[in-house]
Parts: sequence; C-alpha cells; structure tokens
Amino acid sequence: MGPHLVAQHDGDRSLILADQLFGIESKPMKYTGQSVLVLSAALSAVACGSSSDDGTGVSKQAVIAGYVDIVHATMVDTTNDAKALDKSVHELIAKPSQKTLDAARDAWKGARESYLQTEVFRYYLGPIDAVEGDINAWPLDEAYIDYVIGKPDSGIINDPSKTIDADTLLKLNEHGGEENIATGYHAIEFLLWGQDTDPDGPGDRPYTDYVTEGDDAGENAERRAQYLTVVSDLLVQQLSDITRDWDPGDETNFRNKTFLKEKPDRALGQMLTGLYKLSKFETGGERLQAALDSGDQNDEHSCFSDNTHRDMIQDVQGMKNVWSGTYVSKQLNETIEVPGIGELVKDADPVLYKHLNKQIGQSWDAANHLEIPFDRAIAKDNPKGREGVTALVESLQALGELIGQVTTELGLELVTQDK
Repeated sequence: MGPHLVAQHDGDRSLILADQLFGIESKPMKYTGQSVLVLSAALSAVACGSSSDDGTGVSKQAVIAGYVDIVHATMVDTTNDAKALDKSVHELIAKPSQKTLDAARDAWKGARESYLQTEVFRYYLGPIDAVEGDINAWPLDEAYIDYVIGKPDSGIINDPSKTIDADTLLKLNEHGGEENIATGYHAIEFLLWGQDTDPDGPGDRPYTDYVTEGDDAGENAERRAQYLTVVSDLLVQQLSDITRDWDPGDETNFRNKTFLKEKPDRALGQMLTGLYKLSKFETGGERLQAALDSGDQNDEHSCFSDNTHRDMIQDVQGMKNVWSGTYVSKQLNETIEVPGIGELVKDADPVLYKHLNKQIGQSWDAANHLEIPFDRAIAKDNPKGREGVTALVESLQALGELIGQVTTELGLELVTQDK
C-alpha cells in the first residue's frame, strides 16, 4: 500500500505525512575519478552529526550530502551538453546543409541523455520546478510554432507581427493552452526534425528550411533560424541557472541556503518525492499511458525525433542514481559513489530494500526492451510492442507503490501533487 494521505494542502500540493526518521550512523562514501565534491559531502555529514544510538547504519545526513553532489554533477553534464547542442545549432544556421542538420540532431539526442537523468530532482519546488515548463513542456502543438501539413502559414514563425526574442517566446509559452509550447527541448526537436508522419521513422524537415538565400531558400527561413537560436540559447541560460543553484561553492544558493538547511527528514522526503512522482505519475503514467491508450505517435514524448525509448531509459537511470547513490559523470570524468536512499532502506527493512531493488531492475530491463521506434511499439495493430509498453507501465507503477512503502517505513514527509 502507498503512504498515508493526510488532508493538508499547500496550493496545488498535498503533504503525505508520517513519523520522524530515526537517527543512524554514517557509512563511508566513495568517490572515484577527479572528484572535487567529496570534501563537501563528507563535511556536511559530519557537521550535521552522523552518530546513531546503536552505532550502526548509514546516516540520513550522509545520504543528503551525497544527493546534492549527484544533483550538481548531473546538472553540470546537462548544461555542457546543452552548450554543445547550442553550438551545433549555430553551425547549422551559419551553414545550412544536411551535414550540419544531422549534427544538430545528434547533439539534441546527446543533450537529452543527461537532462533526462535530472527529472528525478523535480516535484518538490526545487530550482528545476520553477522553469521546467519552459524547458521540457509536452505535448507540443506543432502549428503553434511553424508550418504543418495543410497549414503552410501557421505558427509564430510565419506571423511577422510576432517578435522573436527570449522574452516574447517565454510569454508565449503555454499561452492560451498547455499544448501551446514555444520553448524548450521539444520546441528545438520540432525545429530540427519537423512533423513526424512516418510510423517507422522520425520527422524529416529539410535543411533548406534554414537556407535564407538562393533558389533553395525556405519560406521565412530567417525567422525560423532566429527562433531556433533564441530557444537554444535560452535553454543553455536556464540550465546554467539551475546548475548554479546546486553549486557547492555558493553559500547563498538553493543547495546551501535552502536544501542543506532543511531538517533531514524534510530533505529526504523531497528526494523520495522525485522518485515517487516520476515513477508512478509521470513516466509510468502520463508519458506512457497516454500514448498507449491512443496508439497515436503524436502522443509519444519525443515524437518528432523518435527518441522516446531513450527518454524512458534515462528517466529510469535517474531513479537508479538516487536510489543507489551512484552517478557516472562524463563531463567531470568521474564516477560518484555516495550513500543512496537505498542504504537507509536496507538498514531499516532489508526485505523491502530487496523488493525495491529488484523492481528498479525490472523497470530498467523493461525500458531497455521497448520496441524501437516507439511509434510502432504503441500501434494498435502491434500487440507484442504494446505488451512491452504495458510491462514498463506496470513495473513503474509497482515501483511507485514500493517508494510509498519506503516513505511510510522511514517515517518521512513526502510532498507531492494531488493524485
């Protein structure tokens, strides 16, 4: 069964309340590679106190200190990958060709790999929650941005009365409807791939859409190019801001002034909120179930690029990172290994730990066995593909239920939206 619900509300948030967590002692944490974060994690654990009554187990403070280091390392990777995407976008605009378009598409896919691992840090009003709607909002109405089949003059790009700059596009994002997405990863995705009308492959926007002169010049190519560079630059800016909020060296940011100042039980509850909401309601709910119910490729998460299967895999990877306290950082050239939430559960209830550990593994396997492309996996005439998607949904739902049990077992406060 899930956590006990108490009728206490804060805006559109409800609180899931339980008893206070018991104190337990710290186990050593391990970093490999060129880590500069180990000292801050160790000092945080010591400063908060890590002794337990019985002298056994990992401390909740050590888990929290390790978590913030994983968040920061993941955000560093995400921001740097977005910068690489931005560079490739500017190269495409400077010299439009199939080669530069393909390079930008590859960079977009690369940028998604790291970003998706940050989604487990959402849902507790942290830095990413404030701008997530600008960064990763979905689903997207293509006609709100640019031309689509049957509507050659649709969208902001083809409306000269609309200014194309960051402030304007942020104001237009979700203006008049939640599918009126103007910014973020999926806006960039659409501008790189175009509509996906092929059930067996991604969209195929021609590079000539960005050619501004000559016989191959695309209609409103200059505005399209301006739009793409603006949203790409904006993505880098917003991700950079989030990264600064988790920087260990800034004593005034969210990490040091807010998160690490929380009572340990509150901080752990926020960490579990990310796991709970992402597994049960987001990935295991809206993102997969909507597409499965409709069988429509337009309802898949990264529908223009057909990258949805990677979305699912990397979301689960983010959950694994927080659970195990391990993150492989390609940018920092290190593997971070700290006490994860799983260590607390293992000390408190070894049987529940084994169940949850197994469930995460099952979700990982199910995500990695989705049929590719996801368009085909959800097709109504493909029972085997749909069976694979259903298996992932059920596995993630079960994972969410177990995370709810963990919340109750550890006596934590879990903050989540009403569901």
